[in-house]
Amino acid sequence: MGMGMGYEPVPVSASASAQKKAGGGRVALKLLLSVLAAGFALRLLADHCASYRLPPTSAPEEAAALAMTAPAQEADGVDVTPVTPNVPAKCDLFHGEWVPDSSGPAYTNATCRFIEVPQNCMSNGRPDDGYLYWKWKPYGCDVLPPFDGKAFLEGMRGKHWALVGDSILRNHAQSLVCLLAKVEDPTDAYHDKNWQNRRWHFASYNFTLSLVWAPFLVKSEIFEDENGISSAEPRLHFDILDDNWISQWNSFDYVIISTGQWFFKIAVYLENGAAIGCHYCKDKSLKEISIERSFRRSLREAFRFITTSPHKPVVFYRTWSPSHFENGEWFSGGTCDRKVPFKPWQTGNRQLDNLMWRIERAEFAKAAADDRASDAGRLKLLDTFEMSLQRPDAHSGPYRTFHPFAKERTGKIQNDCLHWCLPGPIEAWNDIIMQMLA
Repeated sequence: MGMGMGYEPVPVSASASAQKKAGGGRVALKLLLSVLAAGFALRLLADHCASYRLPPTSAPEEAAALAMTAPAQEADGVDVTPVTPNVPAKCDLFHGEWVPDSSGPAYTNATCRFIEVPQNCMSNGRPDDGYLYWKWKPYGCDVLPPFDGKAFLEGMRGKHWALVGDSILRNHAQSLVCLLAKVEDPTDAYHDKNWQNRRWHFASYNFTLSLVWAPFLVKSEIFEDENGISSAEPRLHFDILDDNWISQWNSFDYVIISTGQWFFKIAVYLENGAAIGCHYCKDKSLKEISIERSFRRSLREAFRFITTSPHKPVVFYRTWSPSHFENGEWFSGGTCDRKVPFKPWQTGNRQLDNLMWRIERAEFAKAAADDRASDAGRLKLLDTFEMSLQRPDAHSGPYRTFHPFAKERTGKIQNDCLHWCLPGPIEAWNDIIMQMLA
């Protein structure tokens, strides 16, 4: 299935397990290590309390083993079902390229108080601002008009929106709040102890926006201290969804949902309360379960709930958000210091990213068919994969912390090549949502 990017996505096989980074020139084995190992660090890069911490480095023997546990293609893992964007065929919102735009960002660090430290690249001292002067140009469409916060709030009076998922959803929520705050400054209605779950209220419009932490979508037991150090392997219950979002489901009118990078973690998998396997776990009596199998299983459970629930909010499923580490891994000096977007043909043959993206699209297609059969038709694909893949220039990088290159700073500089600077490309995700709502 073509992506409008100048190449065909290639599914990963057991013998070709890693993705090639554009311009990297590294061997496949080393690159898979980058992707898999990054999963151990990326929660720390995103959590509110982790803004000033460095992730723990995995043991060399563990990292080497992770590099050898690439997911094998499952028999039912081939995406053969076309996924039609929720727009007329003549205008494809999800396939295009970034074009120069002189208008600049919709907000700045000076005008929005909701940008958290790890994404506040301007305040953290990033010296270049060229990454702010690009606009997404879908094929067959005009350049997308900017997000209209007033029209959005007027149309959503009395409604409740929720963003459910991991730290990329947290990144997205900050962007959306910043855009809406240009119209009205919201009240901070709720946050939990770790600021992973938050809620904002726009009183003039009786509009509520919630951020709901559910990194696997299914129930998970995560044994990490405040420094992100694990005392035991995470335990995922394939047959039970995370109550953090399920318990609030009936209050949601619109939902943006996504998952992804956390599935690269070492984990034990359970069904009916019993362990059925693991991904590179310590208990060698458990069978190895591939990353894509656990990812697919969790998506199916979430989509089954969404399509069978009597409550039918509009649901946008947002696709895979790739990282752009180059010249090393997260723990070995990997960086993302490009200054301009990729052209569609420059992104490279990223096999693992493509595999996960194809799994999402296949599972979405099945769920959307079930949804249409029930006459609901409220399940929408927000396919931001291609537009995200083309933006290696807009990650937080070293500017996830305040002035990382200041003379008084010592020690290793940690780069974040997964989450996005704000303002940045995520605003285009909201521009697309606006068009889909229209």
